[in-house]
Amino acid sequence: MIRKTVEICGKTVTFGASSLLPKIYRIHFGADIISDMNQLRKAFRAAQSLPEDATEEERQSAALDVMDLTIFERVAWAMAYHADKSGGVPEDPDEWLESFDGVFSIYEIFPIILDLWGMNNKTTSIPAKK
Repeated sequence: MIRKTVEICGKTVTFGASSLLPKIYRIHFGADIISDMNQLRKAFRAAQSLPEDATEEERQSAALDVMDLTIFERVAWAMAYHADKSGGVPEDPDEWLESFDGVFSIYEIFPIILDLWGMNNKTTSIPAKK
């Protein structure tokens, strides 16, 4: 398992990813993490790619919607739950989110999650043919 430990709202959180993560996500949310991560990555990049002189209308159309934020919360919880072997991460994602003092920013945490997801999905095999 690949792990990454970060501080969120003054609390140390370890995220983990392995081949078991899609199963954990599917069992808890009945959804495909690969599809959800692709959707979230696309929305996140669109929101970040706006020029500083973008109009308010452009900012609103590129802003992450409620579904994107829900996917982010689900992925963050699943990775934290997967990494935690001591039982410190509750089975209920809402309970986990409520354990933070304040609201953590998707713009700070998602790049870490995206990096961890990418490391987990890298292939380490060498193709037989070139």
